[in-house]
Amino acid sequence: MTLKNPGIAIAKLVAAGMLFGAVGRHQYDYYTLLRWVVCGVSAFAAFKAAELRKGGWVWTFAIVALAFNPIIPVYLNRDIWAFIDLTAAVLLLISIFVIDRHSPIP
Repeated sequence: MTLKNPGIAIAKLVAAGMLFGAVGRHQYDYYTLLRWVVCGVSAFAAFKAAELRKGGWVWTFAIVALAFNPIIPVYLNRDIWAFIDLTAAVLLLISIFVIDRHSPIP
């Protein structure tokens, strides 16, 4: 599989890995870093999806970026965050195959 932009795919993989790791117990600093990474990657992914005119993905990434916003954090209980973390991780991974994959020209 070839990628249009390997940099954004790597960033999505890192963010997804951190999100999967967030299900365990960590110090508060881990979750602070997680918010910055996921928000940044999601905001940039929304921007790139807008360039490709993928409206559904723009909204999806914008919602993820808002949920993980480190400036005005959203406070939810641990079980809800675990679900959100896993859902966001899966969305980031799926988007690599849907958006970032370079389709061969027929």
